[in-house]
Amino acid sequence: MSGGASGTRSLPIGSIALWVVRVALAAEFLYSGYLLFSGGHTEQVFAEIGLGQWLRYVTGVLEVAGAIGLLIPRFGGPSALLLAGVMVGASVTELFILANGGPVLPLILLIVCATLAWFLQDQTRALLGIKPPKDDAVDEDYR
Repeated sequence: MSGGASGTRSLPIGSIALWVVRVALAAEFLYSGYLLFSGGHTEQVFAEIGLGQWLRYVTGVLEVAGAIGLLIPRFGGPSALLLAGVMVGASVTELFILANGGPVLPLILLIVCATLAWFLQDQTRALLGIKPPKDDAVDEDYR
């Protein structure tokens, strides 16, 4: 049923899939932020990094803010971009700084966040006031 007399409208499957990914990522980053604020194992990891515990709190704030932003339609694209940046830092840290680092999860999250940011780039452009590129690159022979 799409927009008939009942007044309901159906969402395209792609839009539903993007929302499923957004909610799943938000849950992951909210949980990760909770772990960063609660201490325990994360205190030891950030002590090994050697920059101080302030970085743990900054990372926690960025992850929680990004997770909340993913759930707000207007801020989904920029939040995915922010979280991709955080995951770049996490991946580099796991690969090159930590002795027993495990880069698999940060790399997977980086790929998912970057892909989501790509699909939501219109939101980022709108928020920054950047007009989308014109479609002049399409060759006339293909029209």
